[in-house]
Formats: sequence, structure tokens, C-alpha cells
Amino acid sequence: MTAESAPRVAILGIRHHGPGSARSVLAALDELDPDRILIEGPPELDSLITLAGDPDLVPPVAGLVYAVDTPRLSAFYPFATFSPEWVALRWAVAHGVTVGFADLPATHALALSSERPRDRGTRVDPLTMLSRAAGYDDPERWWEDVVEHRRSSSLEQFRHLSNAMAEVRAAGDHDDDVENRQREAAMRRAIRKAQRAGAQRIAVVCGAYHAPALDPATFPTVASDNAMLAKLPRTKVAATWVPWSAAKLAYASGYGAGVRSPGWYQHLFVTPEESVVPSWFVRVARSLRDEQLDVSPASAVEATRLAEALAAVRGRPSVGLSELTDAARATLTEGSDLPLRLIDRKLVVGEELGRVPDSTPMVPLAADLATLQRSLRLKPSTTATIVELDLRRQAQLARSVLLHRLALLGIDWGERVDTGRTTGTFKEAWQLEWHPELAVAVIEASLYGNTVLSAAEARVAEQGEQAPDLSTLSGLIEQCLLADLPTALRSVVATLSDRTARQHDTLSLLGTVEPLARTCRYGDVRGVDVGEVAHLLAAVVTRSSIGLRAACASLDDDGAAAMRAAMEAAHRGVALMDLPELRTPWHGALAAVASDDRIHGAVSGRATRLLLDAGEIDASTAAARLSRHLSQAVAGPAAAAWLDGFLAGEALLLLHTEELLAIVDEWLSSVPEETFEDLLPLIRRTFSQYQPAERQQIGNHLRNLGRGNRSATSHQGATIDLDRAAPAVAAVARLLGLSVTT
Repeated sequence: MTAESAPRVAILGIRHHGPGSARSVLAALDELDPDRILIEGPPELDSLITLAGDPDLVPPVAGLVYAVDTPRLSAFYPFATFSPEWVALRWAVAHGVTVGFADLPATHALALSSERPRDRGTRVDPLTMLSRAAGYDDPERWWEDVVEHRRSSSLEQFRHLSNAMAEVRAAGDHDDDVENRQREAAMRRAIRKAQRAGAQRIAVVCGAYHAPALDPATFPTVASDNAMLAKLPRTKVAATWVPWSAAKLAYASGYGAGVRSPGWYQHLFVTPEESVVPSWFVRVARSLRDEQLDVSPASAVEATRLAEALAAVRGRPSVGLSELTDAARATLTEGSDLPLRLIDRKLVVGEELGRVPDSTPMVPLAADLATLQRSLRLKPSTTATIVELDLRRQAQLARSVLLHRLALLGIDWGERVDTGRTTGTFKEAWQLEWHPELAVAVIEASLYGNTVLSAAEARVAEQGEQAPDLSTLSGLIEQCLLADLPTALRSVVATLSDRTARQHDTLSLLGTVEPLARTCRYGDVRGVDVGEVAHLLAAVVTRSSIGLRAACASLDDDGAAAMRAAMEAAHRGVALMDLPELRTPWHGALAAVASDDRIHGAVSGRATRLLLDAGEIDASTAAARLSRHLSQAVAGPAAAAWLDGFLAGEALLLLHTEELLAIVDEWLSSVPEETFEDLLPLIRRTFSQYQPAERQQIGNHLRNLGRGNRSATSHQGATIDLDRAAPAVAAVARLLGLSVTT
């Protein structure tokens, strides 16, 4: 092949997600008019190219390639409107030019990533080297000045950039990076394939660092590249388009080829040069006003002039983001950081979420989820949004069911939050925030079923079989109720019933009471039949009550803490149901524990308090037990443990029962000094659970107890001067509308 007939290969070295690079690529493609375009990316993305011209494919989007058998093993390839790769792809589709991706196939890359840690050798940062050579201390700013803010470009500029990168690569130890050498070998293979196919004008859009290695004049031998790619491991993969977000294009998202300010780059790419700065501050003013922050037109004009002046003083070719930020800080913030944070979140980074067409290849579960989102009017958004649901309304109940099912599947689109002052069971509040990575979670969940319902049922069945303890099973029962999974509910109830029949550990049985009680208590709100759960709850409470006293014997401090927590949870469950058939055996068991002095004080003291709060014993009985356990015959640590169990909860008991407060005060006053030092941490822990205001009230009550007799005596001996009191009495009488006689 002669030099005249050899295909022309133009290497367009770009910066990923760079608007200046995107404009340069457009100009170069128009100049070259290629008949073949290769874009950096795994060739598995070729199957998605047919959708590139679909108007419903709206950036930011990402090509997702995942291992079919292990979906978590995946890679995203994001595209923004201002991404050079996206610009080249859309140019090829619009001009009917053959286009494809060139890189190490994902079938090898994903398999390799599971076998070896990511190792980039000692590669230097090319932008850092070039920016230092140009006298810049910030490589991002150098790139923006040299490329992003330049409005004209040509193939010659790409050749200069490639030469500069060749010098950078020569200064680094490129050969240590095995992954990079494999990728570039795969890219060269794709170029050779395009040449053999008869392409005469080939444009290769790739990261600037790779440009020198893809020049046909510097190609190594075919055998060398084939050896680099021989015998690589494989895994079966699939590819699809998924919505991406502006925030995920930022460096903070962890995407290695990201940019710090995707919102600004979007503005820079789509806005005419003469309007970049004024239109930016128009958007800033509008965004701040939407947040109820005043911005006058004069302030926006002043900010525009200041930004342009700063760029001139700093010798920049045009206004950059740093000038815009400094101008906004000086003219629009009034000394507050809040406006700058809003500008950064809404404009500099952006809140856009891309969109993919319905014809996009996706797993059946993803299609079912998309249908449910549309029918329930739950539009995914990258902005955190609080949604309150009234479960008495069928449509909102369906939303709740969907969110609970997704939570069971590990698709964490929503998170339960506090409903505020509402304590009724008919309300839920969720914070919804869609993350693009949830697309992988959806694909993983698709292994359980083709619909959200079937996948959730299968997932719960699997969790039920693998549940390590009874409390996990009882929690699954509650989740089945919330997610409206009647089939799974019956399955888990049967499993729990079978295990409880063979379970002799009272602590494990106690852990199931509260979740089962919540399921029974709130089942009517969701219209679920909980008869089987109620029968199981009664059996569990009975068995727990029978074994409680024996289970509380011979406990150390850690065992006592675990038993106390389980006992409190079970008591909440019994109180929630408030049924005699549950309350009677349970209170009898608590009474047996409370009256046994051999049981650990933290447990018996707590049992006494629970009985007092339930009205099973009166204050005088509780005071007698408190006095007995705080007597001099009881060791200090044991007495402190009993007191901690008894006083846990609200401080109202001590504030409104002076007899109990006096007993505690007398005990603490009589403790020997050497023992008091050991007890102080235990006592401090007991009282630290109270609010500061409650502790202050307790202190005031103690002072009143100390001076009670003295105050009473002094008041009895006091004389009242009626003549001096008469004016005050008359004034009060007039305020009350009473007649005053003299």
C-alpha cells in the first residue's frame, strides 16, 4: 500500500467531559469528514449505538456493562452533552458514518478486575506535567485556559497535543502499567480492523494520554499486540443504557474521569460566547430567588462586570469558574456561605438526571419498576425529596408497598424518616433520592424474579431459609406485612413457628415478641390477615413467660444487659397488644423475676419498674423494694445495678415520688467514701440518661427535702403584718373584680 493510498488516521486526544474538547472534536470531524469513527470504550457498547439518535436518550446517561452471572461486577461509561465521546457519537449518527468503540473488551476487563487489584503502575498525571511546564500550579486551570475556553480548533491542534503527551509519556514509566498496555493494544487492533475494512479516513476519539500510542506510525508489531491480549480470562457480559446524573460526573462521586463542575461545563458548551457570563448570573439570581434569597438586577450586573474585570487582571483568556465564584461571593452572598453552597449544588454541579428510551434493552425487573414508577407517579430524581404517605388512601398505600418491596431487594431508593408530630399508624414519610448506581442493584435483584412482587417474594423466602435466629425471622414477618407479601408472610410464619417449637432459648424467644406484636397491631391498617401471626405471638409469649425466671439466673453483667434489653422489647410488644391472655402470664413472669433477690440487679430492678409502670404494684411496694436493695447489707455495685435498672426511662418517677427520691438520697449519703468512688461511674451513667432540665429539677427537689423540716418550722413561727400586706391585697382584689372594703 502506497503512502498516497494508505488510510488517514486522525487521533483526537481529548479530555473526558471537556466542553472545549467537544467543540474541538466537532470542528475536526467537520474538517476531516471521516468515513469511520472509533471512540474509546469497550466494544460491547456497540450494541447500544442504534439508540444514540433516539430523542428520548437524553444525557447525562451511561453505558452500563455488567457480568451476567455477577451483576455487581460492572462498569459505567458516562456521557454528558458536552462529552467529546457523545459529540462524536451523535455526529456519526447524524451523518450516517460507521461508528464503533475501541478498548479492551469488557468481557476481559471485568474478569481481570475480579482477579487482580487495580494497578496503574507509576503513571504520571499528564495535566500536572504540562501545566507546570506552562507555569501553572493548577492543572485544571491550565487545561481550561488552553483548551476549554478556546472557541476554535483544528486537526493541527490535536497533533500538537499528541506531541506534548508523547513527551509526558516518555518522562513516566509507562511500561509498568499492564492494564493500560492491554487497553492500547486492543485500541490498535480496532484501528487495524477498520483499515482492513477499507476505511480511508478514520477518526479516533480517545483520552489525550493514549493519543501517542495510537498513531499508526508508532505501532508495534501485530504479533506484539496479539501476545498482550492472548489468553485473557473471560466472563459473560451484557450492556445497556442507564440514566446518569450531573453529580456523578463530578470528581466527588468517585468516577475517575470526572470533572469538578459539570453544570458549569454544560453552560459553557451550550451558551454563545458573548452570553456566557451574563446568562450565568441570570441563572444564579433565579436560583437564589427560588430559595427565597433576594438578588437585585443591579447586583447581577455588578457581578458580571466584576467577573470580567477579574479575568482581565488575572490574564485569563476568558472568564472562568473561579472568577464567577469570586464575583458572586463579593456581590451576592452578604457574608454568608449559604448562597455559594446553593450555587455549587444547583448550578456548578447541577441536579440533572438523564433519561433513556423505553426501547432500551433492560432486564424485565427494570421494565416492571419503570412501569410502577409511572403508574404511581413516583418520578426518580437525584434531589432528595421527602414524601409523606397517607396509608388510608389506596394510591399512597401502593407507593408505600413499592418502597418497602424495593428495600427488601436492596434497591435503596427510599429511606424511612420521622413523620413529625403524627403518631398514628396510618402515616409514613420517606426520603427519596435516586442514585444511578441503583441500576446495578436492580439488575442484581432481577436474579430473584421478573417483577418487583415476584422478586421480593423470592428474596424473602431465601432470607427466611437462611435466617440465623428467631429475631431475624420475626423482623422478616413485619417486613412482609409492610411490603404486602402474603405468600412470603405465610412461608416465614410457618418457618418461625417450626423453629420456635424447637427453640429452648428464652432470650431468642423474647426477641420475637415485639416484631410479631407490631405485625398484629398494625396489620389492620394495611388490610392484612394476621390471624396466624397472632396465634404464634400468644404461643411465644407463653413460652417466654414460663422460661423467663430460669433464663435470668446466674447472669454476668453482659448477659444481664442483653436480657434486660430483650425483656424491655418483649414488654413493649405485650403492652402494644394490651390483651389479657398476653398480659397475665407476662406480668406473672416479671413478678417472679422482681421478687427473686438472687437475680442480677439490673434485671430484677428493671422488672420492678416495668411492673410499677404497668400498675401491677403501687409506689409503696416499689419504695419498699428499693429500700431493701439499697440497704447496707447489699454490696455497692449490686445496689447500683438494681438502681440503674429501676430508674431507667423518664425522670418523672423520682420527680413525683418523693419517697423514692429520699431513699436514693439517703443511700448515696451513707455510702462509705472508698466505696463511693467505685460507684460514681455507675451512678453517673444512670442519671446521665436524663435531660439537663430533669437533672436540675431532681437537684431542686433534693434541696427542698434537705430543708423541709427547717422551712416548715420557720414558717410556723413567722408573724404576718396585715397593715403592710393590705395594699397588695387590695390591688389583687381589684384585678379579680372583687369589691374592697376598708
